[in-house]
Amino acid sequence: MELLGAAMPALVYLGYVIVASVVLFVSYRLTLHPLSAYPGPIAAKLTDFYNLYHAASMDEHVAIWRNHQAYGPVIRHGPNKLVFNSLRALQDIYYNDRVTKSNAYLNIMQAPNVHSVFTVIDKQQHRAKRRLIGQALNEHGMRLFEPIILEQTDIFIEQLSRSCTKGAPIYMSPRLRYLTLDIVTLLAFGYPLHTQTEQKNRFVSDGILRMTEALQILGHIRERRKPYRSVVKMLIGSRMTEDKDAKQDLYSMVADQINTGGRENIPTSDLWAEAIFLFAAGSSYSMHHTYGGDTTATVTAALFFYLSRAPDCYSKLAREIRTTFDSRDEIRSGPKLTSCRYLRACIDEALRMSPPAPRTPWRQQSDTDDAPLIIDGHAVPRGTHIGVNVYSILHNDEYFPDPFAYTPERWLSGVSEEQTKIMHEAFVPFSAGTRIWAGKAMAYLETSVLISKTLWHFDFEKAPGKVGELGAGRSGGAYGRHRPGEFQIHNVISSTHEGPNVVFHTRASAA
Repeated sequence: MELLGAAMPALVYLGYVIVASVVLFVSYRLTLHPLSAYPGPIAAKLTDFYNLYHAASMDEHVAIWRNHQAYGPVIRHGPNKLVFNSLRALQDIYYNDRVTKSNAYLNIMQAPNVHSVFTVIDKQQHRAKRRLIGQALNEHGMRLFEPIILEQTDIFIEQLSRSCTKGAPIYMSPRLRYLTLDIVTLLAFGYPLHTQTEQKNRFVSDGILRMTEALQILGHIRERRKPYRSVVKMLIGSRMTEDKDAKQDLYSMVADQINTGGRENIPTSDLWAEAIFLFAAGSSYSMHHTYGGDTTATVTAALFFYLSRAPDCYSKLAREIRTTFDSRDEIRSGPKLTSCRYLRACIDEALRMSPPAPRTPWRQQSDTDDAPLIIDGHAVPRGTHIGVNVYSILHNDEYFPDPFAYTPERWLSGVSEEQTKIMHEAFVPFSAGTRIWAGKAMAYLETSVLISKTLWHFDFEKAPGKVGELGAGRSGGAYGRHRPGEFQIHNVISSTHEGPNVVFHTRASAA
């Protein structure tokens, strides 16, 4: 007791110090910090745990949209973070040589000093890596790889045909992920995972999702990546045992121009860094600079959702596909597919409504730049992370009137030339500026072929009853998740989704 009594003054003093420190900390963050004048939730102003919470909840894009509704076009989304929601800010940030990628991306490097096209910050290194990957995504590369896309899409159609004979609802999310995963592993390493037709490797799709969840929450988490990384190592090692030109794949194009590390040093090689993010793209689009990946899965799932709820849109698109092509074998890249303008409008509207990467691509002022940085009229203090949230700007009613209505016609007619120009400038589902996704054309090709072949072979509709509501917002649910007509996406660096459930009917005239 005597010892406790002697210690009491020190404990009381320590308590005063802690309370005073907390008061000073809170006062500084709220009133004296360089960003203190910007509105936003108090929790976001005080700590980055606000962002961590929403990252763990996979609803950061919804939280940012809600905050824009409450606080306006510029919000403080962290102690040192500003999010803008304007076309002017989009141009000032992503088309600005004085702005570089945020150093926050260093947290998801796969090995020290080994950058991928997604994590690299230096602009010259990024250009070099983008040119390298771009070899597979240019016109020549797409012609080379199109047979793989067509073959895997035909397998998808065959699997649907086998499953729809009894009119039972089909859960689309896993089927679309298996399709895109099979495509991306063939394109990258010429390796068939056969997830569409066999159970054996389907764990990979779920493993990639778990890894991207871990990256979204804490970039340094390693344990949850192990199964996924072992599969990537197996893919690379297997391909390296073959001659470089044994297969027509990405490896054959870049092996002479990239540090492959040798079979003993795969995890520290440049090839490993690119493969990690390329392969992740195959099941969760998390690293959007590479192939089609879950861009195709997300946008196609969204298309099934919206078209099954919009009979007029469905009828227009089905008529366009079925009158443009004379046979299923004609559905491939070329003038006929390009002429399907309503198809492109439906895809663009699905990308706008439910973007595959609804995140905020963070940027900051270059370390070598000393001049004041002005973003949409705001002088931004050095060291501030800045960005425009993709989901928010795609639902900004100043640029997209009635933003939560699925309206493909907005891309074709009914608006002024000036409004059309503004919409296209604000349409950034693939990011913007020099970091715009290199695989954009590949994603459009995959999606166009997939939805066209599906509509050629089948009619489809929303599953009846409660199962048909999978993927929809819930009336009375949390604000931002409350719209039954919006296909819900969940942000894990990229987006993931559940649903929809769809009933397919084979068309007698399909051939």
